[in-house]
Amino acid sequence: MIYTLSSEMARKYELRRRARLVEETRRRIVEATASLHEEVGPARTTVAAIAERAGVSRPTVYNQFPDDRSLFAACGALFTERSPLPALSGLELEEALLALYRYYRGNERMLAQVEQDAPSLPALGGVLELMRRPIAAAVEEQAERAGARSPAATAVLGLAFGFPTWQALARAGLDDAEAARLMARLVACAV
Repeated sequence: MIYTLSSEMARKYELRRRARLVEETRRRIVEATASLHEEVGPARTTVAAIAERAGVSRPTVYNQFPDDRSLFAACGALFTERSPLPALSGLELEEALLALYRYYRGNERMLAQVEQDAPSLPALGGVLELMRRPIAAAVEEQAERAGARSPAATAVLGLAFGFPTWQALARAGLDDAEAARLMARLVACAV
């Protein structure tokens, strides 16, 4: 009887250990993929490079993530965990834009790579769309608050919240507060 209990315990321990090792391997693959996405972009990230950086074989990458969608989803979850989108609900427009623009600045490299490659990678586009939903909700909230009823006013609000807009304003030399103030004024004019 003692032998049976200890063998059952050993089996449970081995299963837990194996699950932990699989999870660690998955995490290494996702971290390697995310760092490559930031460095060279998703479109130029190869499975061979992921495997090398993660310290695993190419078949291991495919076993853990059989398709791009599952790997991109895991990378998106890791990115969201490490760099959560700021809470935008309940904020005045300029305040919401400033919070979002600071987020964009802190994550510019990764966001620029993903934005650039998303049109050519349908699986990435789906993950990106999930990540954009809270921003779309903030645009809707701000449209309601401002009483933006015209398509033009709604379009300007969407433009104000967009990453490419922030990039253009930052490249023009505006800091985040100046950019948020400018876009809030533009939205007020459109409304």
